[in-house]
Amino acid sequence: MTMRDVLLQIAQVLTVLVLAPLLQGIILQFEERIQRGQGPGIFQPYRDLWKLFHKQSLVPETASGLFWATPITAFTCMMIVPILIPVLTNYPLPLSDMGDILGGGLILTLGSFMIVLAGLDSGSAYGGIGSSRAVMVAILAEPTLILVFIGITLLAKAMLPFVVNHLLVASPAAYWSPQHLFLVAAFFILLLTETDRLPIHSATHIEVYMIEEGRILEYSGPLLALLRWAGMMKQFILYTIFCNVLFLPWGLSVQGTALGAVAAAIALMLKFMLVACAVVFVETSQSRLRFYRYQEPLAASFLLAVLSIIGSQLS
Repeated sequence: MTMRDVLLQIAQVLTVLVLAPLLQGIILQFEERIQRGQGPGIFQPYRDLWKLFHKQSLVPETASGLFWATPITAFTCMMIVPILIPVLTNYPLPLSDMGDILGGGLILTLGSFMIVLAGLDSGSAYGGIGSSRAVMVAILAEPTLILVFIGITLLAKAMLPFVVNHLLVASPAAYWSPQHLFLVAAFFILLLTETDRLPIHSATHIEVYMIEEGRILEYSGPLLALLRWAGMMKQFILYTIFCNVLFLPWGLSVQGTALGAVAAAIALMLKFMLVACAVVFVETSQSRLRFYRYQEPLAASFLLAVLSIIGSQLS
């Protein structure tokens, strides 16, 4: 372990922490442009977080200590995952061996699980609706996510995301194999689901659609800021896994120099913009579906993951 590796490990966490609101702002700006609107600008999420951190927190009388602990737990989970995945470098850093790709997925799920419990703990009708809907979606989304990670493991014969990155960069045959393409398509659907971009979701306070907003509707002030920030970080992490491990595994720092890390961060944002364009196009080009049709895209994602696993076993 060298001091440079430690600094790179810290830089990976700070990259997710600092650039997550920027990614959210870029996605919202893309949506406004497609809908021929002006939009508030890509830095609006930073301003929103600043305002929330300077407001007072109001807590429901029925809430328990779980209501207070959830924002801190969710935010902490989102700071742990960047240690385990390739954000800036294509090789493991000192603490990257604490867990594999499946462990990172379980940490992400822990944060979402705590938010579901907090929505129920508040006693709000909207919190209960949001949590119940989130669980209904998770019944299909979480097993599919695990199957995708299993498919990645079978493809690379390892559970470390760095090994998968090296395989896809070094072997065009593995990159263009049906097993890998099925995983890319399956994970893209999961990306839409986990970032509230399916055409059944709504990021607004419209009670007919809202899922994520319903779970955190009773939060305010700094607690709400932590949850919003954690949600942006989760989106950033999922985009990172999709781009650096599966879809666009190039552009990471090989030597671990300061210039290489900066170039990797710039390349990462460029890859994010490409994927964000596809996500926004899918979200805005479809008519909003009834909530109970959520299983259709998730079933397709599940089937693609299963086909990838079967293909890996037969090859």
